[in-house]
Amino acid sequence: MKKIILTGGGSAGHVTPNIALLPSLKNAGYEVTYMGSYDGIEKKLIGDFDIPYVGVSTGKFRRYLDLKNLTDPFRVMKGYAEAKKYLKGYQPDVVFSKGGFVSVPVIRAAASLGIPCIIHESDMTPGLANRMCIPAAKKVCCNFPETLKLLPENKAVLTGSPIRAELTQGSRLAGLTMCGFGANTPVVMVIGGSLGAANVNKAVRDALPKLLADFQVVHICGKDKIDNLLLNTSGYKQFEYVKTELKDLFAMADVVISRAGANAICELLALKKPNILIPLPASSSRGDQLLNAKSFEAQGFSIVINEDDLTTDLLVDKVHELYFTRQTFRDAMNRSGQMDSIKTIMKLIEDVQVRQ
Repeated sequence: MKKIILTGGGSAGHVTPNIALLPSLKNAGYEVTYMGSYDGIEKKLIGDFDIPYVGVSTGKFRRYLDLKNLTDPFRVMKGYAEAKKYLKGYQPDVVFSKGGFVSVPVIRAAASLGIPCIIHESDMTPGLANRMCIPAAKKVCCNFPETLKLLPENKAVLTGSPIRAELTQGSRLAGLTMCGFGANTPVVMVIGGSLGAANVNKAVRDALPKLLADFQVVHICGKDKIDNLLLNTSGYKQFEYVKTELKDLFAMADVVISRAGANAICELLALKKPNILIPLPASSSRGDQLLNAKSFEAQGFSIVINEDDLTTDLLVDKVHELYFTRQTFRDAMNRSGQMDSIKTIMKLIEDVQVRQ
């Protein structure tokens, strides 16, 4: 049986694309093991699957002053030694990484043993962890055409991001029933409601009196972000978080309002959902969401509203514009070269072994 190590962690976005690959890997006959940090979110998420999990020490590479900068390099070196010891005994055929700092010791250790590595960069510009892994990788997958010129030419492959197959299998009727919505009024779905989307949550709620005149609104607003004063508002349904039913909400939605995290917008692309992106401003991030949104806008997939420009009237106007021109956005998505990411990545996984 062929063996593969999956790695990546620190956030859900560094894990869920790996999860999306699992059915295809198992169908192709791979024995899968996951390597992550001792107690990171990746351990919790992978716990839902019947996959061995191996924890290694990891540290964060900070570009600002912090006392942990003195100790974390030693944690990384320890993680490198732990990963190398395990990999030497397990002898996987290939390692696939979705990024995050936990991937650095794993990829570096694998490369030192001659094990071929493939890494995936979600954002338009490679993050620090992936930049440290690129020299050790055989191939570097990416989501955006603009990223190709930032990567070594002989390694870069435009793949898009793997998304879970079940997201494509939702039921519109189930979504409508879950929300108590009617079948004859279009639905706006609002996602990305973590703490970082507080301004989006407020803007959507301020716009409800005007939006609900023409639309129904389902709002995934984030943990502890339910507005109890709006619980009985007709045509408006709130959720803190949605798991298995997310596919049904996507199937129900005619248009989507979202932040511009790479995995989130790749799901919108794969599902061909016309969307408005409100990226995190540079003051709240390293600016990757602004670049992601700009790329999707340039490719004709999205309308972009900068958070600093966000007003009730602008949001309402753009939702109407998006809805009435939605087929234009679907047509652009249908022409995209980033649609069949799992098939492309699986071919890369096979190819890097053949060429050893």
